[in-house]
Amino acid sequence: MLTSDLMELREEEIARHLDAAVALLDGFDHAPRVAKAVAVAAPERSPGVGTRRAFRSTTPGLVTQRTTRAEGVHLIDRVSACDADDPLMSVRQAAVLQALRRGLAIGLALGEGFAERTGLADLKRKNLEGALAADRKAEFSELLEAEALIVLHASANALVWLLAGHASEVSVEVGEVEEFLTDNASLALHGALWQLDQALAVHATGDEEKLVPTVTAWAEALMEKAARRADGMPRVAAFSAASWRVEADDLTIRGFTPARKAGGPALTMQFKKPHEVVGNHIAKYQAMKLAKMLMAYDFDRRLNPFADLGGFIFTFMGDGAPGTGKTTLIQMMAGLINEYCQNAGYPFRYQNFGIDNIDSYQGKSGQNAKAFVQNVLDPSVIGFGTIDDIDQIAGKRGDRQSSAGQQEVTAVFMEAFAGANTVVRGNCTFGMFSNYPENVDDALRQRAGARFLVDGPQTREDYIDILALLMGKKHAIPLGEHELYAAQAIQKAVAASFEAHGRPKEAGLVEVFDRVEAQIGGFDTIAKLGTYLKAIQEADPRFTGRAIKNITDAVKVRAMDFELPDEWMEQPDLFLFKGYEEKVAMIEDLRRPITVEMVVQEINRYADSEFRYADKSDEVAIEGMVRDFGRQEEAKRRYLEGKG
Repeated sequence: MLTSDLMELREEEIARHLDAAVALLDGFDHAPRVAKAVAVAAPERSPGVGTRRAFRSTTPGLVTQRTTRAEGVHLIDRVSACDADDPLMSVRQAAVLQALRRGLAIGLALGEGFAERTGLADLKRKNLEGALAADRKAEFSELLEAEALIVLHASANALVWLLAGHASEVSVEVGEVEEFLTDNASLALHGALWQLDQALAVHATGDEEKLVPTVTAWAEALMEKAARRADGMPRVAAFSAASWRVEADDLTIRGFTPARKAGGPALTMQFKKPHEVVGNHIAKYQAMKLAKMLMAYDFDRRLNPFADLGGFIFTFMGDGAPGTGKTTLIQMMAGLINEYCQNAGYPFRYQNFGIDNIDSYQGKSGQNAKAFVQNVLDPSVIGFGTIDDIDQIAGKRGDRQSSAGQQEVTAVFMEAFAGANTVVRGNCTFGMFSNYPENVDDALRQRAGARFLVDGPQTREDYIDILALLMGKKHAIPLGEHELYAAQAIQKAVAASFEAHGRPKEAGLVEVFDRVEAQIGGFDTIAKLGTYLKAIQEADPRFTGRAIKNITDAVKVRAMDFELPDEWMEQPDLFLFKGYEEKVAMIEDLRRPITVEMVVQEINRYADSEFRYADKSDEVAIEGMVRDFGRQEEAKRRYLEGKG
């Protein structure tokens, strides 16, 4: 379905460039200008097979005449050589060549459209006639470069989309596209395809399993470089701000933003039911609420009523000691979202960013982090992104022990989670999890809008429940006097947990709370609450305006302190499939009033976590210094004994 901001790229426009695309795949000559060629053999031509007819480009100025020189680039033959023992082309090889041809045709069609809209086509004609005015030459060069970037990015974008169904778990690292030429679209394609030929020769010759991963990795790298080069260029604005729909491929190209398949890979994790998460009452309750909040997202409006009204959790931090249930909480939340999405027919994408995404190759870690963020942010899906052990993945700025890759990741996440260009649509959420949140960069940690204290089982009933759960049913030991999972009744447990935050828990914050309360009395006005916040800031300078925003966001979440009814998830027509305005009205009817008690509890809950992080961080630093001093004293003693 086309919308007002979406233009159609018609099949006849694409078809005009299919011959030119085939000619590029069939053969062209290219002498590398930037990159250095690897020593690879030219692909062998199958004996007895007639030569293919030559094609001449339908695009003015595009040189695609067939060459028979052995050193030329012959991608059809290179792809055919991926299974050297088989004289016939496989389905996979044919699919790659079909995708390459169509991707190139789509890129050339978009480049042609750009040239017509911007006047570049007229400048090309004048240049061929020798009638290009001297004062237009700079504009001509800039537009040629813009067209080259558009053709490169759009071709690679369409190619990745078309090959998504052939993706596997095999991965290939092709590095940067070095032969990146932007003088004009023709030269740009020659350089990029020459680089693809080199990558296939190195990685996929005789190994068909690596064919699709190599092509996809090359296309991803090409897109990344083209988007970086186009960033800030005024001549590409006509392309960057527009969107095109290729109906036959179900493909939408939105400027220099990579298109992604709506669904993600099939989830293979072991999902958990809410009763299997023992303890962690507030964290579990908020995760269950958030799973349902995500489902309120309106795909037509591309906005969630909860994000519009306030109270949506875009980022959260889950922290707790090892073994307290962070992984189980992730499994529960992902399972709930997956179940709701399957019932509604919505595409769901879950992705985790782990330590294996930190790369020694300069810039690659940041690139991985950007791809992770973009995949989860994709407005055409319901997304859930997790960053487990974020203290190991994202480095503290100024920490000499953090690698360059960790610093890159920190910068990407800070910009993505609360940067100048961050747009919260409400279709996705990011969860950062850590056993040691005090080791996370302060600014990054404060970008977590909500705090989930994952403290595991706490009460006698919790420990009985978790023992019974983990023991399973293959035993004859009686349960005894205990109502299984009654303590996990979420509403009752959550109410008690929130009330417990009427007073702070950390010693440093308790002193501030008692002192301010003694001075001004109860916290029953905005002025008194502000006085308490200022006193917290004086005790901990890191308690800044962002902390206040996170607290007020948490209060708004409390105002939405209701679970969307289960039947709304089970019967999508009752809520999920209704119009945006009707969804807003239904949510407004369930909203609760904000109370002073809510505000105090959320201030204490957030400030407790910051004081806890600061105390742990300081204690770890002190213990480290004590160990260092002890080593120095021992070394000095041994040195003096040896000298004596």
